[in-house]
Amino acid sequence: MAIKKSELYSSLWKSCDELRGGMDASQYKDYVLVLLFVKYVSDKYAGNPHSLIEVPPGGSFADMVALKGDKEIGDKINQIISRLAEANNLTGVIDVADFNDQEKLGKGKEMVDRLSNLVSIFNTPALNFKGNRAQGDDILGDAYEYLMRHFATESGKSKGQFYTPAEVSRIIAQVIGLAGATDSKQSIYDPTCGSGSLLLKAHDEAKSATGLDLAIYGQEMDNATSALAKMNMILHDCPTAEIWKDNTLSAPHFKDRLGYLKLFDFIVANPPFSTKAWSNGFNPAEDEYNRFSYGIPPEKNGDYAFLLHMLTSLKSTGKAAVILPHGVLFRGGAEAAIRKRILQQGYIQGIIGLPANLFYGTGIPACIIVLDKEGSAGRKGLFLIDASKGFIKDGNKNRLREQDIHKIVDTFTQQLEVEKFARLVPMAEIEANDFNLNIPRYIDTSEAEDLQDIEAHLHGGIPERDIDALQAYWGVMPNLRGALFEPLRPGYLSLRVSISEIKPTIFGHPEFDAFRHTVAGLFEAWRDEHRPNLTGIAIGDQPKALLKQLAEDLLHRFEAAPLLNAYDVYQHLQDYWYATLQDDVYQLVIDGWKPLIASGSSQGDPNTDLLPPELIVRRYYAAEAAAITELEAKRDAISRELEELDEEQGGEDGPLAEGKTDKGKLTAASVKARLKAIKHERDADEERQALEQCLELIQREAEASKKVKAAQKMLDAKVLAHYAQLSEAELKNLVVDNKWLATLQADVQTELDRVSQALTGRIRQLAERYATPLPALNAEVEALAVKVNAHLMKMGFAV
Repeated sequence: MAIKKSELYSSLWKSCDELRGGMDASQYKDYVLVLLFVKYVSDKYAGNPHSLIEVPPGGSFADMVALKGDKEIGDKINQIISRLAEANNLTGVIDVADFNDQEKLGKGKEMVDRLSNLVSIFNTPALNFKGNRAQGDDILGDAYEYLMRHFATESGKSKGQFYTPAEVSRIIAQVIGLAGATDSKQSIYDPTCGSGSLLLKAHDEAKSATGLDLAIYGQEMDNATSALAKMNMILHDCPTAEIWKDNTLSAPHFKDRLGYLKLFDFIVANPPFSTKAWSNGFNPAEDEYNRFSYGIPPEKNGDYAFLLHMLTSLKSTGKAAVILPHGVLFRGGAEAAIRKRILQQGYIQGIIGLPANLFYGTGIPACIIVLDKEGSAGRKGLFLIDASKGFIKDGNKNRLREQDIHKIVDTFTQQLEVEKFARLVPMAEIEANDFNLNIPRYIDTSEAEDLQDIEAHLHGGIPERDIDALQAYWGVMPNLRGALFEPLRPGYLSLRVSISEIKPTIFGHPEFDAFRHTVAGLFEAWRDEHRPNLTGIAIGDQPKALLKQLAEDLLHRFEAAPLLNAYDVYQHLQDYWYATLQDDVYQLVIDGWKPLIASGSSQGDPNTDLLPPELIVRRYYAAEAAAITELEAKRDAISRELEELDEEQGGEDGPLAEGKTDKGKLTAASVKARLKAIKHERDADEERQALEQCLELIQREAEASKKVKAAQKMLDAKVLAHYAQLSEAELKNLVVDNKWLATLQADVQTELDRVSQALTGRIRQLAERYATPLPALNAEVEALAVKVNAHLMKMGFAV
């Protein structure tokens, strides 16, 4: 049986447990990723004389496995890695971590055990990279992404900058149009590539959409990080990628034959924010590459230095995206002058404002600046998106959801104007704002204030403008408004129903019922369309392709759903995929829909993860389950009776006090012992009667519990036996219909509930707010004051 994907990746992360203690995450990532690298190239390239990577004798992962328990395992692992490095010109790349470092890995047996366990974790059949993208699913890519995210999280603020969150990388890759690449000779460049995660996402976007394997170029000044980038290029089946270690600003490596900067089709970058030493090693005023013709950035802030380098390195038809702090949008001085000139050239296509605390090197909010030289000449405006509010909390960081990514990309690529989210700002408006690009100047995301109406408080009634503000609902259910409200006076309405009847009136209205049927129909049409795809999952299928097909069609269909947010519905599917469906599908594309076998057979235990027992119980043994529920109710009733008796008579001076254990419990043994102790006491009748009643209840409770356990044991046996009797058709029906589709249908129902609760809640709020006018409140206060004064006078107090 295939290991679950979630278990596979978590087991890889557990490999880090073998290393914790002697080093921090920024260090042990080097050990884990080197082992992942050796495992990958050994699986993929060993024994292939025509491969780009040579796995020499004594330089493979199998050689590491043979060392488990060896007293010299650390030194010998170093030798294996060294042989592999020398054979592939990777010295200084994959041999940077010392596997014989006693300070980090321990001495003697501690090192032997630690490294042996570490190698064993990677020596699992589930982690097999012979095809890398087995079943069309990038096992290695997902494992790498999982590890890198965790490494960055644990490395802390100062050491997590090597990784750009995958969600942001995906947005960048899509908004610069890599899916529209047209020629395998086109290139992708990252001048500050870190570990290469952003470059790899950009490359994958082009390859998955077009099949084109674009040339990759990256430069990174940190030695360990550039080595990591080189290694990761090979890990991701991009062995021809060119990664250079040096400072991009002072010593750019990629040049043409004439010595000018090499020009690229696509550029992506996440440079260090606001670096102070950006001009070290060269004089920007005398830059031989003419990168600063629009102005020289401030001496102690290099944000625009990287942006200008990218512009100079971009072809006239090229597109680029760079992640920079929000300050670049509005800071004055030299940066304002540079910003104005770049805008006047039309090079900036758009800006996407991101949520704060997304990145591992900083918590400040950042933005994506999208550059497009090809369309610069005719550019009349700037497309701005404020996506700062779309995220979820993930530990101590914020993270973009799948729906946030999709919405940003859809909005940007289609240039959709969305209230409080996105708009195309004319260049004239930007010029009128002195080329200040601070996003809140152009997009107001503030929520409208819920104004109190003085006249309504004085004279009663619900302001009509508040009801008009719910027009989205009345557009779908126009007659529902009339069922809820009637005119009171010009500009004000009154409820036709009592406050307690608001919800029943809404839920019982035929237009609301029609709305529910419309939404249900959308889901049912999607379900009917894709059920054959789900029941037809076969060995070798592509799980990610299936997810994309399901999710995109669900999003498309629910764009027609009134009042619902299609992206919210889309997110439900994505969440269910990562929580459950991914593991189920991953196992099915490995094992297939073979019948589940009952425990005790030659083929092992049933797969209760794929098919939980409760689904079999619900379908085939509902009567038995109901009988158990009834037995449990009888047992619980006796338990409550016993608790009540204890509460009434088990106090310190109660007749049951002496019948308790040292821990204050009433047990059969303790009650019997007390009865025996007072057997011959003449004045203990009350205590004896209470103890006998208590003992009877304890025995009845025990007997009832025994019946529940026996019935449950019998049901469990029936269910276990039933697994072996299931036909493939029954199995598919239970898993696809009763598990997957039923869960998703319930999720869609939560969106319907949200709509109805929002409408009900708002109307109730308004009704209660203006239910009693101020004069009536004053009259009530006066009447109460008269009563209070009368009471005070009776008591002899003057008022």
